[in-house]
Amino acid sequence: MNTKVAPLLDVANLTLKIGGSGRTVVNDVSFQVFPGEIVGIVGESGSGKTLAARAVMGFIPPAVRLEGGTIRFDGQDVMAMSPKDLRAMRGSKVGMVFQEPMTSLNPSMLIGRQLDEGLALHRKLDANQRRALILDMLRRVGLRDPEGALTAYPHQFSGGMRQRIMLASVMLLKPALLLADEPTTALDAVVQRDVMELMVELTKANDTAVLLISHDLGMVARYCSRIVVMCQGDVVEQGLSEDILARPQHPYTRKLLSAMPHRLPARLLPEAKTPIVSVRDLVVEYPGRQGFFRKGEVKRALHGISIDVQPGEVVAVVGGSGSGKTTLGQSIAGLVKPAGGEIRFNGKPIARSETAYWDYRLNCQMVFQDPYSSLDPRMTIGQLVAEPLRLVPDMTPADRKARVAEVLTEVGLGDGFAERYPHELSGGQRQRIAIARAIVRRPSFVIADEPVSALDVTVRAQVLELFDELQKKHGFSCLFISHDLGVVEQVADRVIVMQDGRIVEEGPRDDIFDNPQHLYTQKLLAAVPGLESTPEGGVRLFWRRAENDASMVG
Repeated sequence: MNTKVAPLLDVANLTLKIGGSGRTVVNDVSFQVFPGEIVGIVGESGSGKTLAARAVMGFIPPAVRLEGGTIRFDGQDVMAMSPKDLRAMRGSKVGMVFQEPMTSLNPSMLIGRQLDEGLALHRKLDANQRRALILDMLRRVGLRDPEGALTAYPHQFSGGMRQRIMLASVMLLKPALLLADEPTTALDAVVQRDVMELMVELTKANDTAVLLISHDLGMVARYCSRIVVMCQGDVVEQGLSEDILARPQHPYTRKLLSAMPHRLPARLLPEAKTPIVSVRDLVVEYPGRQGFFRKGEVKRALHGISIDVQPGEVVAVVGGSGSGKTTLGQSIAGLVKPAGGEIRFNGKPIARSETAYWDYRLNCQMVFQDPYSSLDPRMTIGQLVAEPLRLVPDMTPADRKARVAEVLTEVGLGDGFAERYPHELSGGQRQRIAIARAIVRRPSFVIADEPVSALDVTVRAQVLELFDELQKKHGFSCLFISHDLGVVEQVADRVIVMQDGRIVEEGPRDDIFDNPQHLYTQKLLAAVPGLESTPEGGVRLFWRRAENDASMVG
């Protein structure tokens, strides 16, 4: 950072309040971003980091009012700009990459039209010139068929590809400042690394400054020169990344850093003669799109998968998007019908017409990635948690109520939550309810599909600690599906690595993380850095595995 150069973005004493209640959501916030610099804003959900960043573009919601402070971009007061000046600034000078590209890309418009919009509005170019620029940018962001992408819709691409397209649409205009709001939260390790490296490459080429909003402290430490820490609307600490990480001054910063996942000592599980769940040669196929005169090509999602889960064991399944890990979990849970293979529970083969299958389904429960979409908004928390108990024989209403109260206490919420509805709870509380609902029947096998991916750092740590306590108390086995290698390193006894619907490597957690054999596993471990504690009370960046590229060593 060159202090002799005027800041590109200067936010001074910004205060924002909710109009009706008068509650302060951003309180006296000040920070600067200099040309070509990458600055990270970190904090929990509700800390005000996204609202402060959106205020830079004049995207303050109608219910929020400016109470005080200034935002100056390139010397101009953003708050004093006319609507016309704001439209001229947005896109051409300040661009924004949102957390979920599917909600920011128009699902009814072709990709080519969406990329052309900004160029047509802000650049004096003819149609052929705009098309050439768009194709060149799509090649730069790694799309294999740029020409075909122009006539495709957003839903035809994976999450990583959509984020690349979103980045392309923003960087086409070569903005001076890029606001990146959780740009890689929903992406797996390799795609996350690729998107971030691409973003850094494009911004360096155009000398674009970046304001990166994230709860991923490892990523912020890897890419940002300075860090701003926010808590409940206040900036509690800011400074150089290495100083914040190595010597955090504020208790909240230390709390964030201490909440990062860490490896625990490997557990010694008793040997069992029979796996709780055994899968053999599992095949899952999806029919392709059919036309009037052609039959759709069948897509095989799982190619003969075989796994065993021992009693009390936590088996983690990792892999990139589209690797088949969620399909594996859903097919084992009975939510997806396999095209072939066999599933055994306690050594007995299960079939939909047999008593064994009924027994298995009652003893197999699932925790979904997004608890809000898996909880019926019309039912109270007590009703939701009690629902799996309806099929328990000889259980009276009083018994069910007592069991619900017991399990709510176990997940740290208490009986007072029973009368509330899902929308009245925070994301972490909803995930606790999803876990409570899964364990209320005392199942012997739980499938957890990305159970903490949408949570911020401290809430994630709380939910993982809770999950570990419940697993030890009740002894259920678990298939833990995740793309977060830090989380897997903390919770797993054994790790299965999947790629393109196949298992490429499996083994004890320490063997997989310390001595991976398959190239894809090595690539996964080299993709995202971790943070480890230092004797001084801070953390330092480390790589689980270095790639041949020296730039990945850190």
